[in-house]
Order: sequence, then structure tokens, then C-alpha cells
Amino acid sequence: MLLLAATAAGWVDAVVGGGGLIQLPALLVLNPGQPVAALATNKLASIAGTSSAAVAYLRKAKPDLPVAIPAGAAAVCSSAVGALCASAISSDVLKPIIMVVLLAVAALVVLKPDLGRVPKLVLRTRRRLAAAILIPGLAIAFYDGLVGPGTGTFLVLAFTTLLGTDFVNASANAKIINTGTNLGALIVFSIQGEVLWAIGLAMAACNIVGAQFGARMAINKGAGFVRVVLLCVVTALVLKLGYEQVA
Repeated sequence: MLLLAATAAGWVDAVVGGGGLIQLPALLVLNPGQPVAALATNKLASIAGTSSAAVAYLRKAKPDLPVAIPAGAAAVCSSAVGALCASAISSDVLKPIIMVVLLAVAALVVLKPDLGRVPKLVLRTRRRLAAAILIPGLAIAFYDGLVGPGTGTFLVLAFTTLLGTDFVNASANAKIINTGTNLGALIVFSIQGEVLWAIGLAMAACNIVGAQFGARMAINKGAGFVRVVLLCVVTALVLKLGYEQVA
């Protein structure tokens, strides 16, 4: 079950992010009393997939390296801080806020059908570029270390709305930063002794397989395909969080 979940999560993460929606619940089924260990092992599996997807995107897509690299470097530190807070802050406090944000994301994508389909020319002011580095590299990275699921989706939308990037190249940027967020959190969790290494390494291998298929499909099928997967992932995340709120 875990290996299948890791393969599917790698595919979803490579296309648009949100693989934690599949992978983290599977780990929680295995270790219901160890949420931090599940989160830590999820990071080990995810970093393998996101880094391999980043390489695939670098070969075929056009990531915005002057933005993605500094954001990715900042993400390592910010995600580490989020991981340090993971055992102290209940994710239940954040779930209603995350649901509202996800609903806003879904509304934005539905109401703006041209969003992310093709690159949109925007004036790259210093303020806009700073926001494109700091929001993904600090705010979203902190969330990834703290909770995780949906991070890739938030990153894709950040680049699409802030820089006018199409969905495919936004996914390429997201993979670079997501590798940084996974690395920062994994370092902290490793020091704390929370990572289940044997399980995590087996899942990492499957995550890479899924990520390679996902990245190639996103590149070949284009922004329209990514948009559909994005809406499916956001809907699934909202339903999952909503169910957890009422259960």
C-alpha cells in the first residue's frame, strides 16, 4: 500500500503538487500514533521524487532560475523552522485556514480559465520579484515543514499569479523550491530521530518512478492538462480537510 501510494504521490507532485494528499494518510494508517514520524518519512520519500522531477523539468521546461534558486535556498531554512514547530503546533488549528485558501485557489482557476495556459507578460518590478521569492521561499516553505500537503499546488499558483508563468513552467519552479522545503524539514526530522529510514527509502524509489512519469506527461501534454490535475487535487484536498473537520 505504501509503495503504491508513493508512486501515485510522485506522479501528482511532479504534475502540480499535492502528493502528500496520498502519501501522508497512507503513512498515518501505518503509524496512527506517530504523526511526526509519518510527516518525517513523507519528506524522505518526497525529496527523492521532487528532485528527480526538477531535473526532468530543467531538461525540457524553462524554470525561472533567478527566482527559483534563491527561493529554494530560503526554503531550506524556512521549512526547517516549520519542522521544528511541527510537534508543538496542532495542524487542526491550521486546517480551517487552509480550506479557505484552497477554495480561493479553486475559484481563481475556475473563474480565470486562461490563467496559466500561456505565459502572461507582467512588469517585473523589484517588489513583484521580491514577492515571488519570499512568498514561496518563506511562507509556503514554512507551511511545508509544518504540515505539508498542498505545498506544490500553492507554489504553482504563486508563480502563475505573481509572474504570469504558465502552469508547466510554474511546476518547474515549484519542483526546485519543493526540493528545498523537503531538504530543510528532512534535516530537522533526521536530527530528531523521527525518520523511518527503511520504509522511507523504499517509498523514495517508487516516488522517483511516479515523478518521472508525471513530469514527462506535464511537459508533453501542456498547461491544459496541468490545470485539470490542479483542480482535481485542490478539490480532493478541500474534501479531505472538510471531512476531517466534521469527523
